[in-house]
Amino acid sequence: MTRISGVSLRRVLDSRGNPTVEADVLTVSGGFGRAAAPSGASTGEHEAIELPPGEAIAAARKHAVPRLVETVHAGNQREVDAALRGADGTENFSALGANSAVAISMAAAKAGADVLGAPLYQHLGGTFRGDEFPVPLGNVVGGGEHAADATHIQEFLAAPVGAPSIQEAVFANAAVHEEVGELLADRGVAAAKGDEGAWAPAIEDAAAFELVAAACETVEDEFGFEVGFGLDIAATELWDGTAYQYGDESRSPAEQVEYVAGLVDEYDLVYVEDPLEEDDFAGFADLTDRVGSEARSTSHASGKGPRADRTLVCGDDLFVTNVERLQQGIEQDAGNSILIKPNQIGTLSAAVDAIELATRNGLTPVVSHRSGETEDATIAHLAVATGAPFIKTGTVGGERTAKLNELIRIAEDAV
Repeated sequence: MTRISGVSLRRVLDSRGNPTVEADVLTVSGGFGRAAAPSGASTGEHEAIELPPGEAIAAARKHAVPRLVETVHAGNQREVDAALRGADGTENFSALGANSAVAISMAAAKAGADVLGAPLYQHLGGTFRGDEFPVPLGNVVGGGEHAADATHIQEFLAAPVGAPSIQEAVFANAAVHEEVGELLADRGVAAAKGDEGAWAPAIEDAAAFELVAAACETVEDEFGFEVGFGLDIAATELWDGTAYQYGDESRSPAEQVEYVAGLVDEYDLVYVEDPLEEDDFAGFADLTDRVGSEARSTSHASGKGPRADRTLVCGDDLFVTNVERLQQGIEQDAGNSILIKPNQIGTLSAAVDAIELATRNGLTPVVSHRSGETEDATIAHLAVATGAPFIKTGTVGGERTAKLNELIRIAEDAV
């Protein structure tokens, strides 16, 4: 019933107005799935290779589609993804393009779920419990590669770790975003928005810390649960080969560790992503030892384990959803969290492998969007299916709210 009868590929627009790959998968029994590949701006050197969409589509039509149609079952995700890997024949999808591969992989999963008449998260093996849901991390102030002339640090994140439900968490993040906008207006600071819908004011990092901390505190008081604070430093983008450059200020690797550890202490940070450049396993280990193994000082902790009781030191460019790099990090105690981006590795199966390896070894998986997104909501289902404690989605914008609203629907469906 789930044998694939057709695969169609096309170019569509992502949230930045750039072309990306969308795939349709149809089964012999009429099951249908559609998915589109996102694209990152600050991409890690070790990510799977994204080809120009036209090239990726041509390569997939020539090499992948013949292996899938009338041969592979959409209901068997491992079989689908093995066929994609075989059609590519490289370690990093440089022949097929990770963008075409992940679009087909996700579309096939949806087609398999459609045949079964089940939600995608159930098809992927998951269940939903109202008291265990992925906490959304919402980007409320952004700079770096996501917005010109704004902060050096790429993302300032709201983290509603005390929320009693996904609905409350979603609306708390939106409230933090709105509060930051009002604070900027009160101070006469003009602010456009970056790639992910975060405010992108031309202010120094120190001012952004003060703004976001104040907004989180206001919303925390309004909602009655802890709204924490997190960062994506995107340190690889600040690294010049010898030091981290914050405008006119330069920090050595040791000074960078000291700086980030100080920020964790000062702001009781819930989450710090990519605090060091993408190959500094030793620096990640040093920082994790300093801030990632002991309980946070907050008096508002919700008692939900890794959601609130320790600072997550998360590797994105460090791990790139790759089990081999993750294993290296595990062996060196480099980080206690991994960011999961399916397009970063090319298939849903490989993303799940990284989540399972992380979970077995005590690292917290954080399923994530990309800066160039689509309306596709697969990652919401992936986070629920794998029990990931966190999901990065952004806060506002149709391609961001698509994931958040899908999480709300999943929660309602599971009641």
